[in-house]
Amino acid sequence: MFDGIRESLDGFFSKIRGKGGKLTEQDIKDGLRTVRMALLEADVALPVVKDFMTAVSEKAVGAEVLQSVEPSQQIVKIVHDELIRLMGPGDSQVNFQPDGPTVIMMAGLQGSGKTTTTGKLANRLKAKGHRPLMVAADLQRPAAIDQLKVLGEQLEIPVYSETGLTPPDLCAKAVEFAKQNKHDIVLLDTAGRLHIDDALMTELAEVQKKTQPHEVLLVVDAMVGQDAVNSAKEFDARLPISGVILTKLDGDARGGAALSVRQVTGKPIKFVGVGERLDRLEEFHPERMATRILGMGDIVSLVEKAQQVLDKDKAAEFQDKMVKDRLTLDDFLTQLRAVKKMGSFKDLLGMIPGMAGLKDLDASDEQFGTVEAIICSMTAEERKSPHVIGTSRRQRIAKGSGCTVNDVSRLLKQFEEVTKQLSSFSKAAKMVDRMIPGSARPGQRVLSADDRKEIKKRRKAEKQRRKAGRR
Repeated sequence: MFDGIRESLDGFFSKIRGKGGKLTEQDIKDGLRTVRMALLEADVALPVVKDFMTAVSEKAVGAEVLQSVEPSQQIVKIVHDELIRLMGPGDSQVNFQPDGPTVIMMAGLQGSGKTTTTGKLANRLKAKGHRPLMVAADLQRPAAIDQLKVLGEQLEIPVYSETGLTPPDLCAKAVEFAKQNKHDIVLLDTAGRLHIDDALMTELAEVQKKTQPHEVLLVVDAMVGQDAVNSAKEFDARLPISGVILTKLDGDARGGAALSVRQVTGKPIKFVGVGERLDRLEEFHPERMATRILGMGDIVSLVEKAQQVLDKDKAAEFQDKMVKDRLTLDDFLTQLRAVKKMGSFKDLLGMIPGMAGLKDLDASDEQFGTVEAIICSMTAEERKSPHVIGTSRRQRIAKGSGCTVNDVSRLLKQFEEVTKQLSSFSKAAKMVDRMIPGSARPGQRVLSADDRKEIKKRRKAEKQRRKAGRR
């Protein structure tokens, strides 16, 4: 996401860094023209672009920047702060009610991903210990009720539906049902249209009047750019919108909706959909998004994702094996699956500082699937001791995984290189422990000369066994 804006900003920052020393007012204005064009090409609303450029220009040509020792860094900070102001302040909190169920009304145009987002939000709330109830109130789209029921089965979350009622009456009955059955969250999946009309808005207003929702969340498709902002503006004029959920943000390389909708509607972006899976709904943090737009990564979100999916005991076991040079392909596969749970590999790269701009890195999600298939086609012995995999074994593994022999050989070579690198890190840590008196960690024994000879002997023997296995 935001690829176009990020590239233009990178070019702008590189240009002003190349000037060296202090900048002139003309230097900054010339560079900001590039930024303005990038925002317009990203389908950011024109009033938002004007406001953003005015704010950045006024601060960037100020005496403090022009006289600064490192003006380029000052300008990066100015752009960063203005991006946060544009998208924030952040407010991803749901207005939970201590007494009675919290009613959340989901609104949006047809095709915005409203029903799927209802399931994602219900799943997120369930994970936090709530007892949600989803209500199939979209009676306009024939498949909407069935779709919500399928989602309910997948997530093990009940779905309320009833025939012969109008959507407002159905929603009112669902709230009463939730009270009687001790559901503390009610999510109303209301109807959408291909465009905003009076019939749609009248129905939604009646649902809102009968249920008095504590949150009215507008679901907007980020990929339609400025049209998303226009529809958000129309909904906001007719309904008491409390927040916005942007869907399909992972597929939007421009990012115009994310940069515009908060400024135009005045309502906070609460959540963003970043993938098709039902766990791909994230809280929206303007400051984190700003750092990603600027190519600075988002380490905080990356760590949070890792904490959600990584098993602490397995991580400790992996670290212990790494230190002892005992990693196997089973360990490699375990870590691979953990990373896959964290989301798209491309998105994860975007969270690592300096990695978002890499274009030649061939590490797609499809490749993850290929690696997994190859390892799963190996025997337990082969995964534990890859050096035993000779030509005939490689042919069998390739046939079993639907890959080529070259794919298998490439994986084995990559695994060998990875283990060598991890081993070198481990050796470096041990060397520091030996060289610096008292540097050994608690419970760790400093290696003696005899220990080092024994380790060297074992590694030589292991190397010979690997050579024999390749023949």
